[in-house]
Amino acid sequence: MGILPHIIDSIQHFQLTPWKLVGFAGTFMFTSRWFVQLYYTRKYKRVVMPLSFWWLSVCGSALLLAYFVVGKNDSVGILSNFFPVFVSVYNLVVHLRHRRRGEGEAPV
Repeated sequence: MGILPHIIDSIQHFQLTPWKLVGFAGTFMFTSRWFVQLYYTRKYKRVVMPLSFWWLSVCGSALLLAYFVVGKNDSVGILSNFFPVFVSVYNLVVHLRHRRRGEGEAPV
């Protein structure tokens, strides 16, 4: 079976499951962080990584990781989301510590 018939067959037999909803929510959150970052960069006319960017990263990565571990059991998806969740948590912690100490308050 070629690639195009496979895609058409997959679309025709699409089933929305609870785990697919988790995966779609994670994808939406993880992707939306770039629109948030773009908004703040345009607003302040410099590159800005707002706190909401890191929260969306953590939540989106966690949902995608849950989907790939439990809902799909897909090793490629697990590996592609395993590292980003730790990087996002680390950056969120650094951001919050920096803000708590009041060191060079960021505009967002």
